[in-house]
Amino acid sequence: MKIDLLSPDSFAAGQPHDQYRWLREHAPVRWHDEPGGGAGFWAVTRHADVWAVDRDFQGFSSGPTILIPDPPEGQGQGFGPYKMMLMMDPPEHTAFRKLIRSEFTLPAARLRSDRIAALARQIVDAVIARSSASGGECDFVAEVAGEMPSFVIAELMGLPLEDGRELYKLTEIIHTAPEALPPGAGGAAVAKMFEYGTGVIAEKRARPGDDLASKLLACEVEGRRLEDMEFLLFFLLLVDAGGDTTRNLLSGGLLALMEHPDQMAWLMADLPGRLPSAREELLRWTSPVIYMRRTARRDLELAGQQVREGDKVVMYFGAANRDPAVFENPETLDLARDPNPHIAFGTGPHGCLGQHIARIEIDAMLAEVLGRMTGFELAAPPEWLPSNFISGPKTMPLRLRPREA
Repeated sequence: MKIDLLSPDSFAAGQPHDQYRWLREHAPVRWHDEPGGGAGFWAVTRHADVWAVDRDFQGFSSGPTILIPDPPEGQGQGFGPYKMMLMMDPPEHTAFRKLIRSEFTLPAARLRSDRIAALARQIVDAVIARSSASGGECDFVAEVAGEMPSFVIAELMGLPLEDGRELYKLTEIIHTAPEALPPGAGGAAVAKMFEYGTGVIAEKRARPGDDLASKLLACEVEGRRLEDMEFLLFFLLLVDAGGDTTRNLLSGGLLALMEHPDQMAWLMADLPGRLPSAREELLRWTSPVIYMRRTARRDLELAGQQVREGDKVVMYFGAANRDPAVFENPETLDLARDPNPHIAFGTGPHGCLGQHIARIEIDAMLAEVLGRMTGFELAAPPEWLPSNFISGPKTMPLRLRPREA
């Protein structure tokens, strides 16, 4: 079995579950070389090992980066002395996470349910109108799946909805593997994000509102206000991570339902009652975030392998979420699966802060799309995002039609 978890070609039609399966069975913690002089890394594919690494911040650090490639020497993540929250460990990570945690608790997320439901109706209204004029076709990723998280994070930050859509386009470039882009395109996208964020700083300082951007600029960490670059890294993280899971779950999840008509029929027999378990199974099935990297803080043993201090250790969530030691018939899509201890949102200190809002967004959009549309049919093969970090369709041309009243 050829194992290559770096090439975008391995992820050209979704995650490489054949490679994951071989690794879980034969080498659950396996050394993986990096081309171009990279140091290499340990690929971790069993559920128990991914769970253990993700929760052990004393043994495995999130710095200097959660990406496989190392940042340029002496540049941290490329932002001078500043770090994104994802690249911090407790207690520093805890202090920064605390600044925004209250906005993402389950009660806070539920307070946004009605507005999120209204946005879902608005999005589906628009796609029905457009698809009617275009013979019932739409690009489900751009016109539906990408709209919801773009709008929600824009409202959360106090930005125009249209700006959220444009920022989403930048995140797609940032997630694309560098070799699939023109030289410098990823860095240019980050620069544009920072340029926009700099405008947000000026606007919110001049006219603060009841939004997360204004609150971030007014809050203190360790007795001081955030510096501009610290805010910009927060801004990048919130916009970037705010759309990943929702966008790719909605598009990849609908594709899975189309490929499994028996499961679609089971869900539609009681959409409101069965949607929660279906959503969790679709999260397990699609696992939109492919990996997160940690760096060993000391010599230690992991699944019988001797990991040295400084080694890269990479957790593959899609592999963990199909581990037969945890999931019965893991290669079967079972929307009624119970229990379903997937870790699509990660676990431990770095468990996804926005997962409660993401679940509400997913439920609202699936309820609108499946409840009001039918006849889902691919108008062309989906094109997958050329990325080894985020998994999901980049484009998914669909034919669909409104359900008859």
